[in-house]
Amino acid sequence: MSLRNLIELILLAALWGASFLFMRVATPEFGAIALIEVRVLVASVFLLPFWIYREAAFTRRAAISHWRPLLAVGILNSAVPFVLFAYSTLYITGGYASILNATAPLWGALVAWIWLKKTMSMDGVAGLLLGLTGVGILVSGSLSTSLTGVSLGILAALIASLLYGIAANYTTVRLAALSPLTISTFSQVGATVVLLPLAIFYYPEQEISLQAWLAVISLGVFCTGFAYILYFRLIAHVGSTKAITVTFLIPLFGTLWGAIFIDEQITIEMLIGSVVILSGTALVTGLLSLAKRPLKDTG
Repeated sequence: MSLRNLIELILLAALWGASFLFMRVATPEFGAIALIEVRVLVASVFLLPFWIYREAAFTRRAAISHWRPLLAVGILNSAVPFVLFAYSTLYITGGYASILNATAPLWGALVAWIWLKKTMSMDGVAGLLLGLTGVGILVSGSLSTSLTGVSLGILAALIASLLYGIAANYTTVRLAALSPLTISTFSQVGATVVLLPLAIFYYPEQEISLQAWLAVISLGVFCTGFAYILYFRLIAHVGSTKAITVTFLIPLFGTLWGAIFIDEQITIEMLIGSVVILSGTALVTGLLSLAKRPLKDTG
């Protein structure tokens, strides 16, 4: 990986990590549904011209013929999980939510095993168990048997991460013929359409502060639209396996931005839980292996 690609990877992680900070700032004023409607609308406006310039001439017909699965991905990968994460930040810190977000590859592997009947390697099984152990460590002391705000926030973040895993497998099955840019652009458009009626109904009556507006615009432009374009560049230049390593950096920035800008606390459970979760994710994604590698013959 070149220095430029490494800088882009770090920038992408910083942007996606910042999305949890912006949700923490804006959700109390907008509400989860209205906030995410503005986010995906802004992202759609940002991405559509880019798609028209780069791919419309080649993929327009394919996009139209795949409108149903594109809409499904918009619901599974954007509309519902974005709303759930926004809701979760009303009760848990952005750093906490960003760590739970890192479980998405674990759920993706589990869904692929159950739904697509894909064989799970020993590394995959170990990674899944390790990741779930990390979740247990992370939520220990926070999760209660009663449906408190914190418990609901944790549950919302975990369901959102599960939906990411389902969406990833659904995309592989139903949208393999489309480019990542087309999928991302029209999933945002689909999410915008789906959330619009609810957003109108739940749009806040009180005046929204400039700070909250700047947060949601930043969410749409930088953390969604620009971040997707950056992600596509990385996939094109270094491949999907290396690009997915951004997953391991997002909790770092999600926790860092929260601590710096809104004084979020970093607990020992967060530190230990994140290390265990990310170790499990590394095993599931193949970036780490328990198998002993043979020494190279230097003779």
